[in-house]
Amino acid sequence: MIEITPLQPSDRYEWERLARGYKAFYRTELPDADYERSWQALLAGEHVHGLGARLDGKLAGIAHYLFHAQTWWPDCCYLQDLFTAEEARGQGVATALIDAVAEEARKRGAAKFYWLTKQDNHRARALYDRIAQWKGFLRYDYEL
Repeated sequence: MIEITPLQPSDRYEWERLARGYKAFYRTELPDADYERSWQALLAGEHVHGLGARLDGKLAGIAHYLFHAQTWWPDCCYLQDLFTAEEARGQGVATALIDAVAEEARKRGAAKFYWLTKQDNHRARALYDRIAQWKGFLRYDYEL
């Protein structure tokens, strides 16, 4: 059985293991201080929020999300990060996390719930294509 809860202070070590796995998957290196800053922001829950999925009491997946306004809707939910431990994949962890974030968005009255992934992330896209709609958008990043 998968248990979904907000991230707790006791999740710190396992959260960082999963967060580093997520960043490694996307070939993004961060200094240790960024992990600590992000962890503190997730625990504060003011601007970003975090959920953990547990299998047999062990943290097996994480989701980070936030709410923001858009021109046409006052409140939207963006799933920023989603990662499941390799040993827990295929057991419904990612789906349970997405469903839990969707429930938080519904509770808040958000008009929209969305996320991004890389085009070649075939494993995740197989799940996303089953549970959500791809609307054809591409993302561009302008360096600051």
